[in-house]
Amino acid sequence: MKKQYFSLFIFILFCVFSFTGCKGKKTENKQEVVQKVTKPVAIGNETLLLLKDLKENGDYVNSKVFPSLIKASIVNESLGNNILVVDLRSSKQYSEGHIKGAVNKKFEEVPSYFETGIKPFEYDKIIMVSEDGQVSSYATCLLRLMGYGNVYSMRWGMSAWNNKYAQEGWLKGVSGKYESKVENTVNERPSLLGMPELKTGLLTGSEIGAARFRKLFEEGAADILITADEVFSNPQKYFIINLDRKDKYEDGHIPGSVRYKPEGTLGYTDEMASIPFDKSVVVYCGTGHNSGFATAYLRLFGYDAHTLKYGNNGFMYDKMVKQRTALSWLPFTSADVNNFEVVK
Repeated sequence: MKKQYFSLFIFILFCVFSFTGCKGKKTENKQEVVQKVTKPVAIGNETLLLLKDLKENGDYVNSKVFPSLIKASIVNESLGNNILVVDLRSSKQYSEGHIKGAVNKKFEEVPSYFETGIKPFEYDKIIMVSEDGQVSSYATCLLRLMGYGNVYSMRWGMSAWNNKYAQEGWLKGVSGKYESKVENTVNERPSLLGMPELKTGLLTGSEIGAARFRKLFEEGAADILITADEVFSNPQKYFIINLDRKDKYEDGHIPGSVRYKPEGTLGYTDEMASIPFDKSVVVYCGTGHNSGFATAYLRLFGYDAHTLKYGNNGFMYDKMVKQRTALSWLPFTSADVNNFEVVK
């Protein structure tokens, strides 16, 4: 009998502990679920209106024509046809030599020139040209976003036109100076933080976009580019966005940089909301052209964004040359330089 009572006592204890254990486990699971729930990110009304307007008007940054680049050889073949070349370099650089028929405009003059100086849609193509192709990429993106769908940026800038400019530009700027400092660590994105507030006071997406467009051109092009020396001297100072393919990113990137997909990032609040807007943002890719386009879009939405001059070419050039075939890198070489005529 005692043995039966003892067995019953053990059975009751087992049930009590089993119930307590299950209850504790359920509570733990519930806590885990609660921890994973995040508050919805607040996006300002003006930001949402601008996003909606851009998407309804073609969603350029996620279209097949983004980024809108054109080779120097195509530009040269098109001279004399119904095209317009807009040279964004300084008046001194322009006077010393430019593409035949090109007009010289200051960066700040571009909006008024497109609005009142020409009838943009009378041209088959309008080609923006700068020293390295990055500032013209930035300008081209803004113009495309404002509906000028026939605008292109000349790849590599004047460096692709002839050797004189290449020696002063890309061939001088490429460097393997920091390739020993790249890392392979996959850096995670921050939590969703929200997006900058656009305080134009306007009521429609098109009005907000036009106001931001004018403001960005008024601010000029002086701080669009940032050098590898500046970034590598203190990478922690910046939020660094890498726009390369996954395999390229994993093979080596700037310390601390976070990879965002070249497509499917711009225009998506759940992607852009993870980009800090209280910190300077550096965007880079292989050549600096794609990042020039991306930088324009981020700036349109209020981010303090900059594009890395020469992209990967500016800090890991030798590595790119060695792995050109394996990873499809685009290192700038003398093969990218033409011998086209300039006029004074």
